[in-house]
Amino acid sequence: MAFDGITVAAVTKELREKLLNLRINKISQPEADEILLTIKGNSTQYRLLISADASLPLLYLTDTNKQSPMNAPAFCMLLRKHIQNARIVDIMQPELERVICMEFEHLDEMGDLCRKRLMIELMGKHSNIIFCDDRGMILDSIKHISGMVSSVREVLPGRDYFIPKTTDRKNPLTVTREEWKNIVAERADPVFQAIFRNLNGLSPQIAQEICYRCGVEGDLPCSTLKVEQTDALYDTLRDMMKQVEGGSFTPAMYLENGAPCEYSCVLLTSYGNRQAKPFDSVSELLQEYYAKKNRITRMRQKTVDLRRIIGTALERNYKKYDLQTKQLQDAGKREKYRVYGELLNTYGYDAKGGERELTVWNYYSNENMTIPLDPTLSARENAQRYFDKYGKLKRTAQALTELTQETAAEISHLESIATAIDIAQKEEDLAQIKEEMIESGYIRRKGGSGKVSKAGKGKPFHYVSSDGFDIYVGKNNYQNDELTFQFANGNDWWFHAKGMPGSHVVLRCNNREVPDRSMEEAASLAAYYSRGREQDKVEIDYTVRKNVKKPNGAKPGFVVYYTNYSMVVRPGTQGLTDQND
Repeated sequence: MAFDGITVAAVTKELREKLLNLRINKISQPEADEILLTIKGNSTQYRLLISADASLPLLYLTDTNKQSPMNAPAFCMLLRKHIQNARIVDIMQPELERVICMEFEHLDEMGDLCRKRLMIELMGKHSNIIFCDDRGMILDSIKHISGMVSSVREVLPGRDYFIPKTTDRKNPLTVTREEWKNIVAERADPVFQAIFRNLNGLSPQIAQEICYRCGVEGDLPCSTLKVEQTDALYDTLRDMMKQVEGGSFTPAMYLENGAPCEYSCVLLTSYGNRQAKPFDSVSELLQEYYAKKNRITRMRQKTVDLRRIIGTALERNYKKYDLQTKQLQDAGKREKYRVYGELLNTYGYDAKGGERELTVWNYYSNENMTIPLDPTLSARENAQRYFDKYGKLKRTAQALTELTQETAAEISHLESIATAIDIAQKEEDLAQIKEEMIESGYIRRKGGSGKVSKAGKGKPFHYVSSDGFDIYVGKNNYQNDELTFQFANGNDWWFHAKGMPGSHVVLRCNNREVPDRSMEEAASLAAYYSRGREQDKVEIDYTVRKNVKKPNGAKPGFVVYYTNYSMVVRPGTQGLTDQND
């Protein structure tokens, strides 16, 4: 579900109920495009997270605090100067726009009472947080938009603030029946597209819901609608908008196979076959739905450089491996030259000199063989020439075999680092990955030769199975080694995805017999935290920990085992209790 106008309306209602007449106690800017307001009053405290991230704009109340940078950015300092200790006097949403206006009352430098506004625009890549005075002049914004970037509106200090009207969309709260008929009249567009493209603040999911409630196929062209269907669509839209105007919201998350697939602040009857998880407030819903997605988005932004380095190294090694494999295949022809040489030594007396080829009996295959000859050389010299070729290719094959094995090991190591980057969730997880890349020579250490400690830089993932068994998952190669060889006991069960990079998973049995259900849940975790997490089924190897060995000089995370069982499972965390922070 997009952060649409209905969701913004639900958030606005909640903020008005909880924050009006309270005061701003603290302002921080934990990310370049994110503001965290701490609001106090009436013996209560709230934290309001406002994110203008282009890929995931958000606004909700949260219990989670975030660490601020040592030096506050300029926009944060400006907000502190003007609205620190200010009282929130109004929170409103213009029409059904994806915009929230927060109005503050505070004392200026002269002690006079004045007002300021914070305009929060939640519009995808156009999202912004804009600070204005009471006359609507922009004082500053978290993102500056010049005329070179946008021909519609400049967002710069000193400019007048306005909400851009780039499309001729109608306000769904006030659209009339006649306007509605003009929207859907004789259009070739599907009905649901005509709804969300011509009415402001509605998402495609809400448009499909409107169609579903009145029994109209949303993918049909508007031109096929009958008069009664057009009227039914309008009546359904008005019923939903009356619910929005009245503040009657039912925030819920919809689950499919136990995983969140959608959310809404109005009832989605079209999702009747999916489990609905209701929430008391829209902020709780947004926090649970978006917290993980937001964390993944932020981590992807922080790992861009690491991904680029690993991607470049992988591409180089893939090309090297393909070239070495091709050369090794060419070197496999060496036996033919050895046979040529031996047969020429045996039957060379038949050559009179000057021949370009000689047909002899091949006693290896019991058939005639034609041997190409250099007419300027004798049979013995041709034989020696073939033996020289054989020797050279034999030496090449021996060297290439070792090089190909080294390149394959390098690729496996790089892919394991790439997988660790994918599952990293915190800065401390990245610290260990960076240290491994430094030690492997992929990046240079900055600021001297101080080494980051491998231990204590993050904890493995921790889950509890349906039967109460603890399961631990390594987040990177250092943690994998530590988990397997320092933490796990010899009789604990060890799991790993077969033939692909992935985490080491340890199921602590504590000398108890482990039920099949817990074994399958541990295997599902090993599949989920591997490169095959998007596949329907993944084959997992498992064995007791004492069967897992680490060869001398092996790279971090690399192990061998020769006695194991296997099972095929679906990746996921179903049935497990998450013990992670």
